[in-house]
Amino acid sequence: MLEIEHLSKKKLLLRIIIFSALLAGLILLCSLIGSKNLSAANIIGGIVSGETSENVDWLILFEIRLPRCLLAAIVGASLSIAGVVFQALLKNPLADPYILGISSGAGLGAVTAAITGFTFTWAGISGKGIMAFAFALITIWIVWTIGKRTGKNNMTGLLLAGVVVNSFFSAVIMFMITAVKSEDLHATLLWLMGNVRDVRPGNLSAGLIPLILSAAVLQGFAPKLNVITFGETDAKALGINTAGLRGICFACAAFVTAAAVSLSGLVGFAGLIVPHTVRLIFGPDHRQLLPLSALCGASFLVVSDTLARTVIAPQQLPAGIITAFAGAPVFVYLLLKSSKTRKIYG
Repeated sequence: MLEIEHLSKKKLLLRIIIFSALLAGLILLCSLIGSKNLSAANIIGGIVSGETSENVDWLILFEIRLPRCLLAAIVGASLSIAGVVFQALLKNPLADPYILGISSGAGLGAVTAAITGFTFTWAGISGKGIMAFAFALITIWIVWTIGKRTGKNNMTGLLLAGVVVNSFFSAVIMFMITAVKSEDLHATLLWLMGNVRDVRPGNLSAGLIPLILSAAVLQGFAPKLNVITFGETDAKALGINTAGLRGICFACAAFVTAAAVSLSGLVGFAGLIVPHTVRLIFGPDHRQLLPLSALCGASFLVVSDTLARTVIAPQQLPAGIITAFAGAPVFVYLLLKSSKTRKIYG
């Protein structure tokens, strides 16, 4: 049974402020780290003089590194809150968008849009994002259907279904990329491994808007998510429409996952490590689990991407490689833990 501490609004606000400040500090620090050392004096001098177009340090900081860190923060936050939703509704800390195949489904949609030329952008809405969202929803339906066929409340079957769907969609993506002649094949392969280096005009808003909207909706449903983790029967007894709640929360999780994948490719394990760690430290109350996971997930991917672009500088690794190195051991630990007890959530 979950034990939820008494959480006052003051305590919640204080924690959010602290983690927001830590995230802001990390973004600033990581923006200054790179293969080229930046001079604070040159940056400040360029701002004061107004001559920024020829100030190399200023251009590197504000047009390359800072936008990249901001994009990493948006993607990390999106995947983390999606992980919170999947873990809550499936009552399993092994669930996350990558392992359940949702990321691969969204990736397949994005690749399909790129190959078919469905890449328009209108009022901030891109064809690539629409396809990614549609395929993410289809993937959720496929995984959920297969999982239910394995037996009632069989969460292991659901996870295995996600692993199978993930592998199948990844194979389809690789086939599509290799079968269709493309001049930017190398860039596409890097994107599939999780890459936040491609920051274009509009990318930040395309990721931030779905994140804010979904986070706001999910935060409103946080008390109901607390109840549903106690069990379906208890939730229904309290008058909660569990089917409707699942549908809305799954749609929000798919929305942010699709937006993140369309911008960064398949970044694995961010939605697994962060929610589980935050839950262990602060407890399972979704009123704070959602915002703190978003902030910690943002910090996690900002640091991961910084390592990815500096560990073998001047060459750069995809951020997904770093998150995989960090996430694989955690997944193995949770898998071994789940084999000892059925109640691995909470």
